[in-house]
This record gives sequence, structure tokens and C-alpha cells, in this order.
Amino acid sequence: MEAVYASSISARRFNTLLLGLFAGLALTLATVGIYGVISYSVARQTHDIGVRRALGAGHMEILQLILREGLGLALIGVLIGLGGAFVTTRVLSAMLYEVAATDAPTFLGMGLILLLVALLATYVPARRAVTVDPMVALRYE
Repeated sequence: MEAVYASSISARRFNTLLLGLFAGLALTLATVGIYGVISYSVARQTHDIGVRRALGAGHMEILQLILREGLGLALIGVLIGLGGAFVTTRVLSAMLYEVAATDAPTFLGMGLILLLVALLATYVPARRAVTVDPMVALRYE
């Protein structure tokens, strides 16, 4: 009986495994993409950061500036993604078992996870920008 039960759910189990793997890959790609965009943006603003530091801006002000920019972009992306996910729920509803396709905790949880990943991916370049010497940044380019 156990073999019959296992074979009856094997296709669903495989689909769930594949979806989980692709979700992990998507999260990794999103993290690398956010890190790359923010890192490039910080590198382009090195001169501006040097001017701000030379005029007396503290570490926290520079850090907040870069984090606000990165998280603002991530928030816009999460809202667009949640809207797209809500639209495509009909396609996924056939694969779900005992869970609604528009499960609010799942939507909110994934949005929060993506925002936390964006915070981490933004924090690393922001921390690097804070340590830039103003004289080196002013001579940059």
C-alpha cells in the first residue's frame, strides 16, 4: 500500500522539488543582480561620496543614503513581482494541495525575504563606500 501511495504522489513531489530548486536559483540570481546594480551605482557615485565626506557627512549618513536607494529599488521590484505573482496564480493553483493560490502569509513572507536579501546585498557596497577616503574619492576619475 505504501508503494502505491508513493507512486501516486511521486509526480507532485518531483514538481515541488523542481519548483523549490528554481525558486532558490531565482533568489540567488536576484541577490547577485541587486548586489551588482548597487555596487555599480556606488562605484559611479564615488566622487559624490567623497565630496559629501569632505563636507562633513558622517558614516551613517552615507550608509543611509545608499541603503535607501537600494531598498527603494528593491521595494518597487517586490511590489511588481507580487502583482505578477497574483496574476499568475491560476496557473499554479492546479499544483497546490490544501493551500490557497493567493495565500497571504506566503506572499508576505516571500516579499519580506526578498527585502531582507536586498538589504544584505545593498549593505555590502554601502559599507565599502563608507570606508572610502575622501581624498582618494575626490581624485577618482
